[in-house]
Amino acid sequence: MDLLIEDKLIVELKSVDQIKGIHEAQLLTYMKLAGVKTGLLMNFNVTMLKSGIRRSVL
Repeated sequence: MDLLIEDKLIVELKSVDQIKGIHEAQLLTYMKLAGVKTGLLMNFNVTMLKSGIRRSVL
């Protein structure tokens, strides 16, 4: 699931065992296509949500 917030931030929500390169590549592709410079990849399948968040900047 993708969220575009105020045309400035894309949030990609996942619930997977581990974030892999394909997930990061997917987020970067969405960011490039939307012309957005900042993105968050959030994995909800972790014990602490803080450890499941990755920020990407183009």
